[in-house]
Amino acid sequence: EVQLVESGGDLVQPGGSLRLSCTASTSTGICMGWFRRAPGKEREGVALITPRGVYTYYADSVKGRFTISRDNAKNRLYLQMDRLKPEDTAMYYCAADFSPCGSAGLRAAASGYWGQGTQVTVSS
Repeated sequence: EVQLVESGGDLVQPGGSLRLSCTASTSTGICMGWFRRAPGKEREGVALITPRGVYTYYADSVKGRFTISRDNAKNRLYLQMDRLKPEDTAMYYCAADFSPCGSAGLRAAASGYWGQGTQVTVSS
């Protein structure tokens, strides 16, 4: 079992930035990423990063604005969010064990484990 705890969610203005962090009980060799859930909308895979951090994948809606990274030595996963938009408002979840570990897995927004979520609200 992989336990995940997210942090960093906040209320920010449009155009602002925010960095989400996730602390995992273990991360080595695990495909990890983030998905989000907005009220009344389906779950959406946001970003995914391969076990060694060599490859990253993003949803079209956030491409160019969000950056996913990881530090396996610290069992940490990050999501840097820039130029935030109101439509980015959602509960963001750290997730582990995506399969496949690529664009297909991201689109499916399916993972074996996820955290409790951290709320991101973008509003003026």
